[in-house]
Amino acid sequence: MLPSTVDPTYSRLRHAGGALAHSLSADAWRRSLDVRSADAVVAPAVRVGLAILVVLIGGGLLGQTHLAGFAALGALSSAFGRHEPYRRLAAKSGCAGAGVAAYVALGAAVGAAGMPMWAEIVLLAVAAGVAFWLLAAFRIIGPGAVILIFAAAGAAGFADTAADIGVAVAAAATGAVIGWVIVMAPALYHPHGPARVAVARALAAVSALENSGESAVAPARAAIAKAREVVALGPRHPHTHELLALLDAAEAVVDGGSHDTVRARRDDFARFESELRKVRRDIEVPRVDAADAALPDRPEGFLRTGVRDLRDRAIVIGAGRVMLASLLAGWIALAAGLQHPLWATMGAMAALQGANYRQTVQRGIQRLLGNVAGALLAAILIAAALGYWPLVVVIVALQTVAELYATRNYALTSIAVTAMALLVIGLGEPIGPDIALSRIGDTLIGVVVGVVVAALTIARGDHHHLPARS
Repeated sequence: MLPSTVDPTYSRLRHAGGALAHSLSADAWRRSLDVRSADAVVAPAVRVGLAILVVLIGGGLLGQTHLAGFAALGALSSAFGRHEPYRRLAAKSGCAGAGVAAYVALGAAVGAAGMPMWAEIVLLAVAAGVAFWLLAAFRIIGPGAVILIFAAAGAAGFADTAADIGVAVAAAATGAVIGWVIVMAPALYHPHGPARVAVARALAAVSALENSGESAVAPARAAIAKAREVVALGPRHPHTHELLALLDAAEAVVDGGSHDTVRARRDDFARFESELRKVRRDIEVPRVDAADAALPDRPEGFLRTGVRDLRDRAIVIGAGRVMLASLLAGWIALAAGLQHPLWATMGAMAALQGANYRQTVQRGIQRLLGNVAGALLAAILIAAALGYWPLVVVIVALQTVAELYATRNYALTSIAVTAMALLVIGLGEPIGPDIALSRIGDTLIGVVVGVVVAALTIARGDHHHLPARS
């Protein structure tokens, strides 16, 4: 009898071994280069870029360039919660901003206390697990917990005294407030935008059934459900019934289960989708028969569901994996004598933000490739000694590009984010091009540790990385 039929431990080890083999496969590396299609990304990217621009200009005009980086990190909270209805975006963006300020305070306190690096790694590894746990439970989608740890690590290197803690936190909080105002501004002139975009995305998902067949059914149903939630959380207006009627029509097509039903509504859905994506205030939502479209009840608040999900087993296990990988990566980088071991911590936790093992490997490869290219780009820009104001332009451009590609390809996003992050560090302290080598080395350690920890703790039911059986 084969050992795998009698020994569960053997079976788990074999599963982990197969997972590790997948991380080295040509297919895994090839898929990491895929660029997905994405919609409704320009406006959110521009808003984040504008928030960064405002705080960096403010820092320069006030002569506080050494604090501008913390303000920029606070403004990055505007990147969380894209496509959420404004009622929920206000809360989630506010929570993200408060989180950045809190982690700046934590990091600055660690720096002012003069803790040894090994202890900093322990504390920030625990903080990484907590950040992952909270963001996952409350479903605050965006750049992820790595932003909070980057803020803490930067503050730890900045603060030497108790006074430094206050100014760093004040800068981060100011940036968070500015980011919140900018990301919420469209609610004043386009309050129904998220609902219309959500319905347009649902119609597009249903139209995809014509070419993708059964593989597109689940995404279409998910898009319809999300759109219903967004409409329910949005303000009531005369066209709410029409939006719901469009979703009813989309759901009827999915339930129809044939290419003929999709083809029959394709042109209508394409026209409705195009109109719904326009941002003019005077737009007329497409008129459809809305007599039977009942107004939905308000969904349960995200704070209530988040508190309940704090006990979710998968989220708790995920937080533990992030904590373990962050700790190991940081200690290994420290033992290797690298200059910034906390960057290895961030590399490990960034890789582990994938929903399953296949995505973890993909994110790890993408982060490694993106960090290498981004570090080299940063080295060139640092060697050019551009000065503060040219750097502001470059940083804003890089952050905007990162947001544009955030849902398309994480490697391209990592190129822009890595270069931007190193340039932001340069705003507060003198750095040389050699910092790029440290970034690459720390990232390599972090990604490898993250993937190995993910493989050794892979769930028995996680087979996403295995070839589909015919």
